[in-house]
Amino acid sequence: MGMTISQKILAKKSHRGGVKPGEIVMADVDLAFANDITAPIAIDFVKRLGVDVFDKNKIALIPDHFTPNKDISSANQCKIMRDFVKERDLPNYWESGEVGIEHALLPEQGFVRPGMLIVGADSHTCTHGALGAFATGMGSTDVGFAFATGKSWFRVPESMKFVYKGKRNKWVVGKDLILYTIGKIGVAGALYKSMEFTGDAIRELPMEDRLTMCNMAIEAGAKNGIVEPDDVTIEYLKERGIEEDQYEILKSEGDAEYSDVIEIDVSNIEPQVAFPHLPSNVRGVSEIKEDIKIDQAFIGSCTNGRISDLREAAKVLKGNKVAKYVRLIIIPATVEVYRQALKEGLFDIFLDAGAVISTPTCGPCLGGYMGILADGEVCVSTSNRNFVGRMGSKKSFIYLASPAVAAASAVAGKIVHPDEVVK
Repeated sequence: MGMTISQKILAKKSHRGGVKPGEIVMADVDLAFANDITAPIAIDFVKRLGVDVFDKNKIALIPDHFTPNKDISSANQCKIMRDFVKERDLPNYWESGEVGIEHALLPEQGFVRPGMLIVGADSHTCTHGALGAFATGMGSTDVGFAFATGKSWFRVPESMKFVYKGKRNKWVVGKDLILYTIGKIGVAGALYKSMEFTGDAIRELPMEDRLTMCNMAIEAGAKNGIVEPDDVTIEYLKERGIEEDQYEILKSEGDAEYSDVIEIDVSNIEPQVAFPHLPSNVRGVSEIKEDIKIDQAFIGSCTNGRISDLREAAKVLKGNKVAKYVRLIIIPATVEVYRQALKEGLFDIFLDAGAVISTPTCGPCLGGYMGILADGEVCVSTSNRNFVGRMGSKKSFIYLASPAVAAASAVAGKIVHPDEVVK
């Protein structure tokens, strides 16, 4: 029996001819990273071992969750990172003014390549599977072990194949495909499995949308999300100065075994909205019969803070105004996204509409700051989770949607289809 792409990567990194689901392997890590919340614990683990990091060039520390520092506690967290970086002379660290959200920054800066094994002390590390890498989130101590040894243990996951066919409808993006998928299988539908996204509709999907889909694999309980490298992948890497001889493309074999094969016709999918309080509580916009009035719309996060997301939002917001008493917060995911949006005049559109624009940060996504919800408030967000209390008060309500739906809802003052406000 052949192997899937995820199994091939684990086999190669554990120096084995092959692996099977359920086997335990110790594998070589190509990149290990952590953020300002998770890094201090990993750093403490390394210090207690009394060793240096295994490879300075394969460690990344990204202060993105509560930066610029929102309070004394967050400042102290970042100081721990900064001091460690200085002590060990680590090159892959970004200070305020150059930092971005880790899962957008690392692919953008060329740190993620096909065939890599990546671990991060953040659940949405699975984002990086969009480039054909095996990437998964771990606890801080496990990542600390990877910092110290360059290795990590894995139970080889079963794989699920999701085959997307057909042509996408207007306004339908990667966020809608993954919300629809999670709605179909549930938040535990891919528990500790590899979600392999394939099919003609995926091959036609831009890299940024693939990153969004893999980002939310964890919301279905998956160990990782992954897309086989293709021409889109190769072009994305070339744009970052990475040539084909600098990575290895692996693909699933024709006789690879999957626990499930699920086919999805994207031509049947409209813009999706996940209702509180689960990412699986999904409806198409046309299925929403009641008026869901909102207090806030948030466009950003590691899920939807890239330049293509801001362009989609701008299409909707151009010539429109945010509804009275509604707050629209827009946060570019990286400095490069910020710079490009500024260059393209997107900020003028956002400001004219009445939006607030922030420096790159995770901010309101995890209830950090710059967009905390009060009791009873309703937010439509392009982030990845809508659990109780995720963005503030436990009495608030979060709806997940694409940038276009979030922008349209900000204009209408309630959740609507983008066509309802685009002039």
